[in-house]
Amino acid sequence: MEQPLSKKGVLLASYIVAGMKRLKMLIWVFFALNAGAQDIHFSQFYMSPTNLNPAMTGVMNCKMRFVANYRNQWAPILGFANSFNTYNLSFDQKVPVGRYDYFGFGGTFWGDKAGSLDFSTLQFKLSASYSKRMSGTRTSSNYLVFGAEAGLNQRGVKFHNAIWGNQITSNGPDPNLPPDPAIFDPSFLFADVSVGLLWFSVLDKYNNFYVGGALSHLNEPLQNNVQSGTPGYIPAPLHSKLTVHGGGVFRLNRRSAIIPGFVTFFQGPSFQLNAGTSFRFGSGVSRTNESSFQMGVWTRLANKYKDPGSTGIHMDALILSTRFDYQKYGFGLSYDINTSSLRQANAGNNSFELSFIYNICGPERRGIYCPNF
Repeated sequence: MEQPLSKKGVLLASYIVAGMKRLKMLIWVFFALNAGAQDIHFSQFYMSPTNLNPAMTGVMNCKMRFVANYRNQWAPILGFANSFNTYNLSFDQKVPVGRYDYFGFGGTFWGDKAGSLDFSTLQFKLSASYSKRMSGTRTSSNYLVFGAEAGLNQRGVKFHNAIWGNQITSNGPDPNLPPDPAIFDPSFLFADVSVGLLWFSVLDKYNNFYVGGALSHLNEPLQNNVQSGTPGYIPAPLHSKLTVHGGGVFRLNRRSAIIPGFVTFFQGPSFQLNAGTSFRFGSGVSRTNESSFQMGVWTRLANKYKDPGSTGIHMDALILSTRFDYQKYGFGLSYDINTSSLRQANAGNNSFELSFIYNICGPERRGIYCPNF
């Protein structure tokens, strides 16, 4: 006759089972992210121009632009300390060339950290663009912009933050015990190259539109140092990504305007579309040195990737956004309401995002150049 387990035995067994499940999940998450990773994305894509398209570098009505973005995701599920955090800092500037054209250059630094294992990516990139006037007058213009960028990326994960089997005792997990000697914290360094195009038309000082595209990761760099044929390991190339985006500003009356926009990403097996519109109110409808307030609603659609029970496209989130522009400053706030099946675990809470733009302007005697981003 079998003897019942003691309380310590039951506790130990439960910790072992939980530990094995967690280990399996951690390994799956790491390799899934590493093998099929997607790039960072912001709900306020229109307030992170150099991450959207290298052809957006230097496309502004002022001389210089500083941008900061912060995004926090999945805090209700993982806790704030282990949630997904993304931050971005960028600077770009335009320089007149000839009578109507412009050259732009800039630099961008962003970082992304996810989960208790600190699965992280850091990138620094330099970008440049050339804006060629195709036609226009002093109050209207049509431009074609070419852009390119090159960056250096570091990706890593801290497996030492995990709880391993030899750290599970009869009294529960003991993180002070040394982990398995085979455990290490991998870190990978790789270069990256992207190009982009942008067309914009300024119809008058109140109305404009633009459309652009970018092809990122032209070199499809490896995100690990695994060579082909290494037993038990798979090289993890970063899929090239096609970005198509567009938008505009259309005046409704003297003090209001509608600002529609969209961006879509195609990267490996993944697809995503953000689309929506904002309404702008205030005296800044046509000039950057005054003030305006925006409110908008956006939706994010994505394909059901690797879901054996379903196929097609689903709505991932509804995005509520606001923006306030005062003279040379722009402040943005957005909140994602989760509409996918994960809302059962996080009560519909997904992420919030903060954005900040500061423009340094000066006398411009060449007429209206481009839309205000």
